[in-house]
Amino acid sequence: MILGVDTSLGSAVGLIGRDGRTLADVSQTGRLGHAEAIGSLLEQVLAAAPGAGADEDPLTHVASGMGPGPFTGLRIGIAAARAFALGRGVPVVAVPSHHAAALEVIEVDAPAEPFAILTDARRRETAVTVYEGIDVDGIPHAVVDTVLVPQADVDRKLGALRRIEVTAISGAAVARIARRAVAAGRTLTGSEPLYLRPPDARVPAGPKKVGS
Repeated sequence: MILGVDTSLGSAVGLIGRDGRTLADVSQTGRLGHAEAIGSLLEQVLAAAPGAGADEDPLTHVASGMGPGPFTGLRIGIAAARAFALGRGVPVVAVPSHHAAALEVIEVDAPAEPFAILTDARRRETAVTVYEGIDVDGIPHAVVDTVLVPQADVDRKLGALRRIEVTAISGAAVARIARRAVAAGRTLTGSEPLYLRPPDARVPAGPKKVGS
């Protein structure tokens, strides 16, 4: 049983059972309010699946969507996933958020050609990852890793490549990716969030010199 948490776009939490079936999947749209939403979403998911955490069918992992995404929102979901996992004594599985979006496209459309997942990176930029099918472990195969592209250059950069603009990530899809990674013994990404750009805040270089 795997809990999936993602705040790379809106806020999303999902839960899948041992057979991979979705037990609950809830979300809240919007770029703000992740900290206020995430606790309520966790409560909704656990209420919809009352067996979660019970001795007869315990939670085994927490999957954390690692982005790409903006600094503030993304770190809230990652922190929530890690704290929940620590409280339950289960491991965290790091999942690139675009993988979850690509999995949903593949499950619904089964595209025969490569396609691009696009998410709004703000500042007139778009985060783009190009996929082609799934690999032997059932995980979407990224043929071009995530990059930032100016919105004005997207058409020129991608040409005729099919693109899917994603406005929400499913927590259950994040959990499904994690389930396949665990089964294959794979690490999909590191423990650091995929910010793609540094945070706006900077540590001051030092006190300013004041003239005599």
